[in-house]
Amino acid sequence: MANLPSTARAVIIGGGIIGCSTAYHMGKLGWTDTVLLERKKLTSGTTFHAAGLVGQLRTSANITQLLGYSVELYKRLEAETGLQTGWKMNGGLRLACNAERWTEVKRQATTAKSFGLEMHLLTPREAQDLWPLMTIDDLVGAAYLPTDGQANPSDITQSLAKGARMAGVKIFEDTPVTRVIVEDGRIRGVETPSGVIECEKVICCAGQWTRVLAGSVGVNVPLVSVEHQYMITERIEGVTSGLPALRDPDRRTYWKEEVGGLVWGGYEPNPKPWAVNGIPDGFHFDLLTSDYDHYGQFMEDAIARVPALATAGVKQLLNGPESFTPDGNFILGEAPELKNFYVGAGFNAFGIASGGGAGMALAEWATKGEAPFDLWPVDIRRFGQVHQSTDWVRTRTLEAYGKHYTIAWPSEEMQSARPTRRSALYGHLKTAGACFGEKLGWERPNWFADLAVGEVPVDRYSYQRPGWWAQVKREHQACREACVLIDQSSFAKFILKGPEAAKALNYIAAGNVDRAVGSLTYTQLLNARGGIEADVTVARTALDEFYIVTGTGFATHDFDWISRNLTDNCQLLDVTSGSAVLSLMGPEAREILARVCSDDLSNAGFGFGIARRISVANCPVLALRVTYVGELGWELHMPTDVAVTVYEALIAAGSGLGLVNAGYRAIETLRLEKGYRSWGADIGPDHTPVEAGLIWACKMKSGVDFIGRGALVEQLSGGVRKRLAGFTVEDPGVILLGRETIYRDGERVGWLSSGGFGHTIGKPIGYGYVRREAVNDAFMMSGNYELEVASERVAAKLHLGPLYDPSGARIKA
Repeated sequence: MANLPSTARAVIIGGGIIGCSTAYHMGKLGWTDTVLLERKKLTSGTTFHAAGLVGQLRTSANITQLLGYSVELYKRLEAETGLQTGWKMNGGLRLACNAERWTEVKRQATTAKSFGLEMHLLTPREAQDLWPLMTIDDLVGAAYLPTDGQANPSDITQSLAKGARMAGVKIFEDTPVTRVIVEDGRIRGVETPSGVIECEKVICCAGQWTRVLAGSVGVNVPLVSVEHQYMITERIEGVTSGLPALRDPDRRTYWKEEVGGLVWGGYEPNPKPWAVNGIPDGFHFDLLTSDYDHYGQFMEDAIARVPALATAGVKQLLNGPESFTPDGNFILGEAPELKNFYVGAGFNAFGIASGGGAGMALAEWATKGEAPFDLWPVDIRRFGQVHQSTDWVRTRTLEAYGKHYTIAWPSEEMQSARPTRRSALYGHLKTAGACFGEKLGWERPNWFADLAVGEVPVDRYSYQRPGWWAQVKREHQACREACVLIDQSSFAKFILKGPEAAKALNYIAAGNVDRAVGSLTYTQLLNARGGIEADVTVARTALDEFYIVTGTGFATHDFDWISRNLTDNCQLLDVTSGSAVLSLMGPEAREILARVCSDDLSNAGFGFGIARRISVANCPVLALRVTYVGELGWELHMPTDVAVTVYEALIAAGSGLGLVNAGYRAIETLRLEKGYRSWGADIGPDHTPVEAGLIWACKMKSGVDFIGRGALVEQLSGGVRKRLAGFTVEDPGVILLGRETIYRDGERVGWLSSGGFGHTIGKPIGYGYVRREAVNDAFMMSGNYELEVASERVAAKLHLGPLYDPSGARIKA
């Protein structure tokens, strides 16, 4: 402890695989004045008892890339540091025991192909050839990923630690951080029993201790501890060192070879939370009491799959707590509550697979101020106020844990910890037959059942046409032919106010927001590389005030992005809960609104792209003439206390004009026909407006500077390597969901970022980036295209414009 420095550029808290990987990469980036502090011994938290499986395929291309980086690092690490890692690339095998699971596996194989990951579909016999100990009488098929593998968690962590030390990073064991020192909203250092280290940045990789430690400085990290058990057998005849890791999701189990025996565990539907009242002091290199009764639920299915298990000796039933999160994804990034406080935690028992890549990403994030690429699925800013409640987090996390190996149905909704956030119209919509989904704690209507004819508002999931197909089609057609009313109260809504508000926002926004009061601007907010950090609508409500609307799930992210780029002379406020939103959309929208509003609603008097305060049913409303469905309409923003009055008045006014309630799944099918982009799918930090076909929304001709302008100028002059396009398939039975592989003249050129069905045009629709060294209109339009859907290719047609109402005449009627 005499060598504990008094200052450091960065302090990493936690000596598990994530902390040591971050330290390793900080050293590689030249941040050698970095200190890692471990409360006990390296790996002594949860890393030491991890199973060590390293799988790569995820539903996100970038997370798959991140896990692929782990594999590449683990391949070379032993040669670099001289310490064994236990790494072996023995491949991974995934089984399918029914038709729906086989469809899922085939779609996963297509996803792997889209992301450039080798994955082979196998017959049951071919799978058994790779894993001779298993029975295959119930198998439909299997998938094999030859580049997956396994590692020794403790060895690989020690190797990363040595690599960090070799680069100059200092590591101290038995040095707990007792306090993170924050003064005037800024990190000043960390306190330990051996003294204070002053530092610029803190990177918290404290595993299951992270929620409490981060919470001590106001940072919310939604994770909880859950017991996870696996069994270690004695040697079993026929188990060889090259045996692939095996995942048998229909039996909820996984298997790997270890010293001639098997390690096997599972994800039960009734998991047991741990440390509900806090982690015991001094807990390290500790395991929990083996619970054979609880584990017994796996035994019958496990022995049926691997009969040799029935007579195998048992070395240990290992029970160790792991940190899990509400959505099953880990947590990375700079905390929105505290600048220069970074988090890498909540790895849901795949920390070894993620460790190399997560440490690389976290180190780059901390040293360069931004992630190396779009990491939205694991970004800490995906959470919100509802995640402040540990009880909510635990309830939802236990459901997510229990679904680890269930089929991941398209559009599947979680059921636990609901309802929490409800709009003022929740009761009315429920009575009207709403089937609700949930986002960031909000109950939102996904679709409506016709209760009068016996329809039931319950989701029925499928990889074919889902149970709500007919209902969404009905709402879709009503929007195109008459009118729909959609409760979008969950929209995130901010007010930016101050004497410098216009100047500040016009620099943050790519579009021109410094226009007359009453103007409405659709704009992207870009990073320095031109990537789209947010996709918002901005209404100028006063000379010194703007009203900003963004998606429900982006509330924390977008508020953080705007806040960190503001000047001092303006203030940003989150007013989401203070206002309700009703979207009235369709060709009859003007007539219906006019029945309860005496304001001038004519196109001449209230044109597209205008924001105006009007009176609806005697209630104050901020009406925005905008659309995300491609029809005439208004977003009506109002105080929550008048929402019921306005809703009831509109429903009554729409009588005889075809007005119906509609939900978010109809919004999706409608926006696909118009080619409207979805942030987090079609656009994001890795995509620029030039690539996404949104350059028209940028103030390029004005000469006014904005964040990312230089990058766009360079792309406009030098060209791009990818372009977003729409695709249709003639066969209406083809199901497009996203991640399907795009082929041009037989060559793989990308994958779909989103997919669905256009009920007006009667065709499946997808959007995706066509990628090549140089991509322009001529290149895109000249090829013959196919999409690979569930491992089968279908002919497709590429489109560069909207599939419905390309002139936009209906919007501006």
